[in-house]
Amino acid sequence: MRSILVLGDRSEAMAARLDAALALARDWNGHVTVLIDTPVRRYIAMDPMGGSYVASTAMQQALAEDDAYAGEVEAELAGKGVPFEILRSEAEPIDALADAARLADLVIVSRSSDLGGELALAARAPVLVLPDAGTLALPLARACIAWDGGDEAAMALRYAVPLLAGCGSVTVLTVVEKPGGAPADEALGYLARHGIAAEARELTRQGNPEDTLAAAVQADGAQLLVMGAYGRSRMSEFLFGGVTRHFLTSADAPALLLAH
Repeated sequence: MRSILVLGDRSEAMAARLDAALALARDWNGHVTVLIDTPVRRYIAMDPMGGSYVASTAMQQALAEDDAYAGEVEAELAGKGVPFEILRSEAEPIDALADAARLADLVIVSRSSDLGGELALAARAPVLVLPDAGTLALPLARACIAWDGGDEAAMALRYAVPLLAGCGSVTVLTVVEKPGGAPADEALGYLARHGIAAEARELTRQGNPEDTLAAAVQADGAQLLVMGAYGRSRMSEFLFGGVTRHFLTSADAPALLLAH
């Protein structure tokens, strides 16, 4: 993973995800791209007669402020010793990030952005969702993988290999309630071929699946949870509106690596 895309904004969480991107870029000899987006559609309003008008002054001010912020970020990154570029966009955030991620190996956002789940479904790259005040430095001490044997979980596992390299403890967690799918042994075998030692643990469902999985992840002290991102139409308990959403909104959740 050498091409790292980061959402750039003025939120308090920006410093943490930029630190994470720089740390990962140094580990992987990579490149950081910061996308600063000004969604101009938000400055277009409809009148009662069906026409539209542009709040031109407000839009121009927002564009100017974000251009100035892009300059600040550029100045900050110039002394970090990591190759980088700053991108500007005027699209909606999901569209802007998904477009910029076409040649990215990893996209980094923060939990409070509320973009992680939808972005994982739209982008053709894995999405790292960080706690607002948390960063991610390698090697990890402990990581968990939510495994249900589906294609999404397998995709997330494949993308996670660079993040799991050298991790002190990797646990593949399965909530025992769903027939079919590839067994956890296949996940262990795949990881082993990449030099990653892991153990499998089957969890008996206690209440709903997200609470069962969350309790195991918390007890393990995982810094990262790897999981598939599922669309709303999938007839499974592992839904975007279920397990994925739980970890995207929980203040106690670790960093998430999502892939669809």
